[in-house]
Amino acid sequence: MTLPLRVVLIGAGDLGIRVGTALADAGHHVTGVRRTVSALPEQICGVSADLATDDLPDLPADLLLVALAPDQRDESGYRHTYVEAMRRGLDAVLRAGTPQRAVLISSTSVYGDLPGDLDEDSEPAPATGRAEVLLEAERLFRDMTKGTVLRLSGLYGGTSTRMIDGVRRGENPDPGRWTNRMHRDDASAAIVHLLTRDADPEPLYVGTDDEPSTAGAVRDFLADELGLPRPAPSGSTEPSVRRMINTRLRESGFHLQYPTFREGYRAQLERDS
Repeated sequence: MTLPLRVVLIGAGDLGIRVGTALADAGHHVTGVRRTVSALPEQICGVSADLATDDLPDLPADLLLVALAPDQRDESGYRHTYVEAMRRGLDAVLRAGTPQRAVLISSTSVYGDLPGDLDEDSEPAPATGRAEVLLEAERLFRDMTKGTVLRLSGLYGGTSTRMIDGVRRGENPDPGRWTNRMHRDDASAAIVHLLTRDADPEPLYVGTDDEPSTAGAVRDFLADELGLPRPAPSGSTEPSVRRMINTRLRESGFHLQYPTFREGYRAQLERDS
C-alpha cells in the first residue's frame, strides 16, 4: 500500500487511539470520530460528533476501523451504539467511496457459554441480548463494507489494574472459571496488522493470546509476582472450560508481544513498580 493512506476511526477510545497513533507514526493521515476530540493525540485529526444523532461530513477512508464502546451496558445501549451509531458512521464513510480495508471490533461473548476449543469455525451461541446485538452489528458491517470482523477476548494491560488490585485485596472468586485474554498492545497491533498486511485478510478472526487459563491460575501467578500469599479460593473450583483459539490470526503472520498472561502482567507490574 502506498503512503500516505487515509485512515478513519469510527470510535476513537483507548484501542482506536492506539491504532491511530501507530498508523500516523507510519506516515498515514488519521481521522478519529468521537464526541470529545480534545482527548485525541496531536497525530490524529478529530471530528467531534455524536454518531447516533449528529450530521456527519463525508469521511473518505482507505483504511477503516470501527471500535465503538456503548454508553450503557444494557441491550438498548448496545443497539444504540453498535447498530444505529455504526450505521451512521459507515454511511458517512461510504458516501465518499469504499475503503480498501475495514475492520470491526467485536467480542468473543457471541460464543456465549459454549464449552471446548472455539475458533472462527465455531457457530456463535449468544446467551444475552447484548451478544445478539453484536452479531447483528457484525452482519450489518459485512453487508455494508465486506470487511473483517475481529472478535476480541478480554483485554488487559494499559491503565487497567482490576485483576492486580483484586489480588492485593486477597480476592479469588470462581478460581475454576476458564478465562481468555489479550494484552491491549497486542490487540492494537493485530488491528494494524489486519489493516495493512499485503494479503487481504479473512472475513473473521479471533483475537486472543496463546494460553487460555483459569482465573485462579492467573491470580496465583500475580500473588507470587507481588510477593503476597496466594488468595484463598471462593466460589466454584470446577473448571468451566471455554478456550479461545488464535490459530487463524497466528497463521496470518501476526506475532504476539505477550503470548501468555505471564509476559503481559509481568511487564505491567515492572512498569508500575
